[in-house]
Amino acid sequence: MFESFQALCALPGPSGAEDAVRDYLRSQAAPYADEILTDPMGNLMVFRKGRKSTGKTVMLAAHMDEVGFIVKRITEDGMLKFGFVGGVDPRVVIGRRVRFGDTIGVVGIKAVHLTRAAERRTMPKTDDLYIDIGAAGKASAEAQVSPGDYGVFDSGFVAFGDGLIKSKAIDDRLGCAVLLTILQEQPAVDTWFCFTVQEEVGTRGAATACYRLKPDVCLVVESTTAADLADVPAHKQVCAVRGGAVIPFMDRGTIYDAGLFSLLRDAADRRGIKWQTKHMVAGGTDAGRIHQSRAGVRVGAVALPTRYIHSPACVGAVEDMECVMALTRAFLEEIGERDDV
Repeated sequence: MFESFQALCALPGPSGAEDAVRDYLRSQAAPYADEILTDPMGNLMVFRKGRKSTGKTVMLAAHMDEVGFIVKRITEDGMLKFGFVGGVDPRVVIGRRVRFGDTIGVVGIKAVHLTRAAERRTMPKTDDLYIDIGAAGKASAEAQVSPGDYGVFDSGFVAFGDGLIKSKAIDDRLGCAVLLTILQEQPAVDTWFCFTVQEEVGTRGAATACYRLKPDVCLVVESTTAADLADVPAHKQVCAVRGGAVIPFMDRGTIYDAGLFSLLRDAADRRGIKWQTKHMVAGGTDAGRIHQSRAGVRVGAVALPTRYIHSPACVGAVEDMECVMALTRAFLEEIGERDDV
């Protein structure tokens, strides 16, 4: 899994421009697939027969897209004014390196010694930022990028500390790597592996993919915010790195199926898989669209606790990643063994 995970994190795939990620996943899945579909939105849907057929349509979902940047205009001096694609905190981007294809840039802001005291007490606005691609002027910049071009953080994949990994796009390339690995191994039951687009801008791809596949039951494999930091009260830390796979019961978009929540919890306990739940009702996943599709879909979720999510330096623990993998496998095994799902 980790070889695929590293390769996926390195690829650019902001919402609406997931082509490189989709191409990689399709090439890796094709030798094992019984059927491959791509819809007009760009979702990649791969079916593989499992060791058992349940008579139900089972779907695993993970989103391909990451947060990023989009060029809005180019100034006369060759700087790029931009907007964020997805939810990005402006504080985490200042001084960071970004990439538009082969063009490298740095996110800049007015030098601190030129700011007023009031400015230094407030969070910078996106309009106050710019991307410097080293252009001598507008014409030079226009030869490299155009309004509407997408960019992503230019940030490496690094193992550090006691079993941690730092990278851009851990959300949700870890989920993609988990799905790809299980697909290649052969799942316990017949399964649709759905790699969705545009989750970060409103879970849009999940809506059309679910309408197409008409699943009876779905597991969303995601990343979720971990705020286990010294200055954050325990009840606001959401979940913790090294705490195991996260099984949420509710977020801002979904009340997860109670039966599937119990199935995941019990499956983890029986197999000795470390797990936790979220201490706050926060965030959202593709499940928000999936569970409302057609006449309704039973949806559960498993997620990786991730510090500094939606930044160039997302951080997760290898042991938690292994728990997410194990619990996703266990979910399919339970589906195959039980008649009440």
